[in-house]
Parts: sequence; C-alpha cells; structure tokens
Amino acid sequence: MNSASLRTISYKRYEGAAREDRSAPRVCVKIPAIVRPSGSSGYSVIVRNLSLSGVACEALTRMPAGTQLRLTLPGLMAIQAKVIWNDCNIVGCEFSTMLNPAALQNILTRFPA
Repeated sequence: MNSASLRTISYKRYEGAAREDRSAPRVCVKIPAIVRPSGSSGYSVIVRNLSLSGVACEALTRMPAGTQLRLTLPGLMAIQAKVIWNDCNIVGCEFSTMLNPAALQNILTRFPA
C-alpha cells in the first residue's frame, strides 16, 4: 500500500471519529451564508460556529432533524449537509463530506473569530 492510500485511510478514520464524537475543533464565527433545504428556496443565515465536520447557524425558520440542505459560505461552492439538531433559531448540521482543512483556513482568514 502506498503512502497516498494510507493518508486516505487515515483521513477516512478521522472523518468518522469527528462525526461520532465531535472531535473536530469548533471555531466561533459570524459569517453570512445561504441555506437551501432540499425542495425549497434558499435563505440567509448567520454561521455561529464552524468545524471540519459541521456547522451551527442562526436560522429564522425551523428545520427538523434529518433535513437535507446545501450551505453556501462566501467564496465556496455549496456544501451538502444534514440537520442534526434544532433549538428554536439555532440549527446544528453535519457535513456529508468533511470540509477541506485548507478551505476552512481560507474562511477563517477572511472571517476571523
């Protein structure tokens, strides 16, 4: 097995662990974004914390757990995610695929905590 294959396996293991125990560090932020639930039009939200594996954002509309959506952060393509919890006007979402660390760093550079 080559080193690229080992890195991919390690990344996949970390990806699963990050989702299960929320081991990916969260960064408090205030970033304007757009959320578009499946089958609906998009609307503005404010991202309040961000990690490689997910996001929490203020949303004026209630989305039940399990809702599939696309989150568009400034300068990035839409990210597929699923609502995990909803607490009135704050929703927590898990990304379908972990955010690339370089993309996360780019966002944090443009929108410091």
